[in-house]
Amino acid sequence: METRQQGLLDPEPLTEVDEEMVSEVDLNNTVTDEEREEIMTELTKLEEEISTLRQVLASKEKHHSELRDKLGITPLSELKQNFSKSWYDMQTSVAYKKTSETLSTAGQKTSAAFTTLGTAISRKIGDMRNSQSFKSFEEKMDSTVSNIKTKVGSQGGGGSFEEVLSSAAHASAQETPGNNLSEESGDRDRTC
Repeated sequence: METRQQGLLDPEPLTEVDEEMVSEVDLNNTVTDEEREEIMTELTKLEEEISTLRQVLASKEKHHSELRDKLGITPLSELKQNFSKSWYDMQTSVAYKKTSETLSTAGQKTSAAFTTLGTAISRKIGDMRNSQSFKSFEEKMDSTVSNIKTKVGSQGGGGSFEEVLSSAAHASAQETPGNNLSEESGDRDRTC
């Protein structure tokens, strides 16, 4: 008999001697016939137990479902309960508390910034009201309103509103020296 080592990459096929060696080692026959029968019996018992357990489990699941129905526990109510619990858990978490505190601080700072901005705007408007140009504008508006009131009151309701406005504009323009364009337009309005 020829003995040689065959490598994994050896391209030569097995010889007769190699085939005889392989047939002498049977890996599947490590269990005796008695042991095989015991294993088959145990396997059969296990399969019967599994079947019985499945039947018991199905019965228990049915009973569980009936009890839940009697209590009025539906999937929707369970979902609500789970959501409420999750919401509570989230609110009590450290991350939520830190985020809430951070947002609260940011809100306070933003509120303070808006308050400061509002104060600054109010101060600027106050400064603007005290300026000479705003006072001049305010005086002109007061005078125009007074003229309109006088005209409406003196005409006794005989004139149209457009005529009263035109007349008030003409009177206001006459009070301002060097405003010839306003006088001309006022004259045109009266002739129309």
